[in-house]
Amino acid sequence: MARMKFLMDVSRCINCDGCTVACKNTNHVPWGMHRRRVVTINEGKPGERSLSVACMHCTKAPCISVCPVDVIYEREDGVVLHDKEGCIGCGYCLWACPFGAPQFPESAPFGSRGGMDKCTFCAGGPVEDFSSEEREKYGANRVGEGKLPSCASMCATKALLSGDSDKISEIFRNRIANRGAGGGTWGWNIAYGKK
Repeated sequence: MARMKFLMDVSRCINCDGCTVACKNTNHVPWGMHRRRVVTINEGKPGERSLSVACMHCTKAPCISVCPVDVIYEREDGVVLHDKEGCIGCGYCLWACPFGAPQFPESAPFGSRGGMDKCTFCAGGPVEDFSSEEREKYGANRVGEGKLPSCASMCATKALLSGDSDKISEIFRNRIANRGAGGGTWGWNIAYGKK
């Protein structure tokens, strides 16, 4: 079975926040919470880069290992999901996540901050597929409909790729191979007089 992953091509991201808006609209993410956000590094300086950050659905996800109530789990296809009903709001997953993906509705001490929320790869949750409960608690189940997550679908520059990890890795490898190396770069032949 294919492993589903996100891959971010920072050389293509234009900081438009289309992915963030698509996620919030598709999944009805509450005000103040972000399952996906765009972060800019070295803003206003040479080498400035923007990247879209969310749960990356890690292989051997650290959030799964630290959850004391085992509500975070990995599906066969590699999508990391959680059960909001069992979450005690301890925040261990947030501390363990290198991407800061887990979000909590309240900024309060241990246990009183509410159940964790995070990117579901638009794959719903641990309740009946396409039910109103799934839609309300976890958002859209686009993967179950055979679609890509809304954030990647909305990305105008295709900086954010999602899907089968082997396929998106191949797309990225081809981009890197053709990036600035002559061959496929527009204007190369004109600039260097090759026909």
